[in-house]
Order: sequence, then C-alpha cells, then structure tokens
Amino acid sequence: MIHPKNLLIVRTDRIGDVVLSLPIAGLVKKKYPDCRITFLLRSYTKALAANNPYVDEILTLKESGGIILFWENIKQIKEKKFDSAIIVYPTFKSALIIFLSQLKFRIGTGYRWYSILFNEKLFEHRKYAGKHELEFNIQLLQKFGINENINTENVEFNLAPEPLAEKNVEKTLSAFEVKKNVPIIIFHPGSGGSAIDLPVDKFKELVNMSVSQLVAEIWITGSEDELELCDRIASGTAAKNFAGKFDLQELIALINKSDIFVSNSTGPLHIAAALGKYTIGFYPKILACSPQRWGPYTSKKVVFLPQIECRDCTREQCERLSCMSSINIEEVFNSISKISKSIHVNGEKNV
Repeated sequence: MIHPKNLLIVRTDRIGDVVLSLPIAGLVKKKYPDCRITFLLRSYTKALAANNPYVDEILTLKESGGIILFWENIKQIKEKKFDSAIIVYPTFKSALIIFLSQLKFRIGTGYRWYSILFNEKLFEHRKYAGKHELEFNIQLLQKFGINENINTENVEFNLAPEPLAEKNVEKTLSAFEVKKNVPIIIFHPGSGGSAIDLPVDKFKELVNMSVSQLVAEIWITGSEDELELCDRIASGTAAKNFAGKFDLQELIALINKSDIFVSNSTGPLHIAAALGKYTIGFYPKILACSPQRWGPYTSKKVVFLPQIECRDCTREQCERLSCMSSINIEEVFNSISKISKSIHVNGEKNV
C-alpha cells in the first residue's frame, strides 16, 4: 500500500471532469492529514480548486495556442518533487509527462495502450458506464488503502465561491431589478458539445413557461461564445441574460445564489450539484454520455431522457432521429414548478 506524502492529482480536461475529481483531495487528507496535495489543471478550470481547504497548491498546465508545452510541464513537476501522482483520466501526453517526470508512484487506469507508463494500475473500463465518473475517480484511491463508500448523501466537493467574485457578481446584479425572496432559477442552454443538447426551441419554450407561470427570478447563463444562443432563448421574455458577463469564479458565485439549475449535460450543472442546488438535466441515451456516468452527483436532481425508443444509441443516430426533441417540456416544467413552489413555501432561500 502506498503512503503518499506529496501527491499530484492530474485532471487536465474540462469543468465537469474537474468538479467530479474534487472529492479526492478531502478523502486523501482524511487518511493522510500530513500529505501535501497539488492539482494539475488547465488555466480555465483553476478556479474550481482555488478555495478547496484540502488543496495545498494548484499547478497550471503549460500550453501555448492550445498546444501542451511538453518539457516545460516536466520541468515544473520535477521541481515539486512529488512522490505520487493520480492521473485521474489520462491522455497519452499527460501519462507520458508524468512518466518522464520520474515520480515513484504513477496511478492510472490499466486498459489503455499507454497504461504501461503507470506502475500502479486499476483495471476497469469506464466506457460501459458501470458506475458514476466520480465513483470511478474515487476508486483510484484504493492504491492508498482508501476504500470509502461515497454516495450522493455523503460526498464532499468543498467547492466554494471566492469572496471577491461574490462582490463582483453583486455589483453586476445591482444594475438589474432582481426580485427579492423568490426562487432563483438558472437556465444554461449550452454544453460545449460534450453531449447532445435539448433543441433551442424546446429550451426557449421552457423558459417562456417559467417566466410567465412562476413567481421566480429567471436567469440565463452561458459563455461569451454562447451569447447569441442565450439571446435567442431570452428574447421576448423577462429572463435576465448573463451570458458572457462572468468568468468561471464569478459563475460559481452566481450559481451559489440560485436555487434551481437547469441545463444540458455540461460542467456548470456539476458546479450546481456540488454547491447543493436542485439540478435538472437533459441527457441522451448514448451510453458514453449517460446520466449513470455523467449525471449530477446529488440526491437533489431530476434527469430527463428522450422518450423515443432506441437501442445501442450513437451520436449519429441520436442527431438523425432528433431524439432530444422527444423530451416532454410540460413534464420538465412541472418538475421545475414543483421544486420552485416548495422553495417559495418553505423559505429555502439562500440570498
């Protein structure tokens, strides 16, 4: 069994992937309180671990124009003298960087052709969605003698907004007429292509129903690249469109003010779940994108799948049959309405 003293956790992919890896830090500190923990992240996901009390340092993957700077990353890793690394979801480049950085223990999955670069392997295929991505991540800790039974009731993400970001969000909100003491519902229509999305017209229909029939604040969020999409959905309604107004740290603070988060399968949905918000997600029936593996890891969730009957669904088939159009928007709205009214009646407000 490995006893880590200076651990590097490597997760150089996207927002949701990083969120689902955050619980690793707390579990390692619980077993090994003197272990120093560092995350290696991409620059745009750094905010996710910035306020985690169990993370001692964050290294940023060195890149230029989207190209990983191979030897520069090896140099910065070697300087930190790590004894162990968990490559949570490896690519060939990340695995090779860790191998050439000469860490004593290199933990990763065992079924890839480049798994030879790891000297501690866990043999389990993720592509069959046998369990949730977060649970796959936690299983890697078995190499440290950590065998915690993590579930949606006891998981701890330790994701928290940064105080300055909260102030910036408050400043932006002050320019809008935000109703007080009503539920705040965020609709996030983009996904960055990580899955198949609910069609835009369906999303707009859902927002229209929510604005006209609910006593609530309706906010639209998205990246700067999604501004046009969010404008289309907010157009002609009283929904407030915040697309492109906030960086990731500020988006965390904004989501923390909300009560319900509605989106496709995307990183901010996992942020909302980690912050304890009610989450409503739209997922295709493609196994690799399934909610069994990628759903919000919380008991406060409702997940909607296409109602069309299909087998062995693929992205091509899903797009060709327009499967996501079969999701019943009336049923989605009823779920939002039920949660929203419960919050309004029970006073579960957090702002």
